[in-house]
Amino acid sequence: MTRPGLTIGQAAKAAGVTRKAVRVYEARGLLPAAERTGAGYRLYDQRDIELLTFIRRARTLGLHLDDIRDVLAIRDGGSPPCATVRDLLDARIAEIDATVAELLALRKTLAATRQRAEDCTDGQAASVCGIIEDSQTDDRSRSSRSSGS
Repeated sequence: MTRPGLTIGQAAKAAGVTRKAVRVYEARGLLPAAERTGAGYRLYDQRDIELLTFIRRARTLGLHLDDIRDVLAIRDGGSPPCATVRDLLDARIAEIDATVAELLALRKTLAATRQRAEDCTDGQAASVCGIIEDSQTDDRSRSSRSSGS
């Protein structure tokens, strides 16, 4: 392994991440603790850059940090992590499909509410706004939106 020599800023730039991301990845155990200079500056080598680049690519695919840590642990254990990665990608696809379905249902509700809003006048009796108070949302879409706020 080459002798560490890149500062956190240089390492971050080389891997296409921020300095803050490097610190987070190190704190979360995805990146080994960096060697330090006498003044306390972190120093990184080419292997660290490759690992940071891998983490960035995995994050771009939507993998969570805990998932990436699991993949790295499998690899560090001497096994190829391909089966785990396939499972993680399948799970992310399912999460995205569920989110898309929820967003499409929300869009349908919003469009229907907007259409009914054409008949609303400011003179109607309402606690705050009759358009929202008379909206026809079901409990499931209401609870999924409120839990995400």
